[in-house]
Amino acid sequence: MRLAIIMSLGALALAGCTANDEFQQSRQTRAERELAAALKGRVAGEPRDCVSNFGLSGPQIIDSSTLIYRDGRRVWRNDLASACPGLSPGDMLIVEVHGSQICRNDRFRAVTPGTRIPSAFCMFGRFTPYERK
Repeated sequence: MRLAIIMSLGALALAGCTANDEFQQSRQTRAERELAAALKGRVAGEPRDCVSNFGLSGPQIIDSSTLIYRDGRRVWRNDLASACPGLSPGDMLIVEVHGSQICRNDRFRAVTPGTRIPSAFCMFGRFTPYERK
């Protein structure tokens, strides 16, 4: 009896791991698809430390380390300084803006709609412009 319970718990643990792996894989696949769609037909320019926040729309959160902003016909990709734990599509960002630009190493926090507790501080990386060919 005891052996059957232990084996059942082990099987449940393995099933949980498999479900988590499948979930992570589907999130990664979705992120790759959204990034490819946002950058389709565009060529990367020279990365910049800052972008003007006037006329900037977004962000589109691709995954925990990639954001997309749009400025007219230009798309800006920001690869965060490091992964931002808890950052996921659908979150809102609270950005600490100093002046009229968003810059590398500026801090932000993510908030999931319907909650009040923001994430830990995260930092922007460099902004890479993507223009149509």
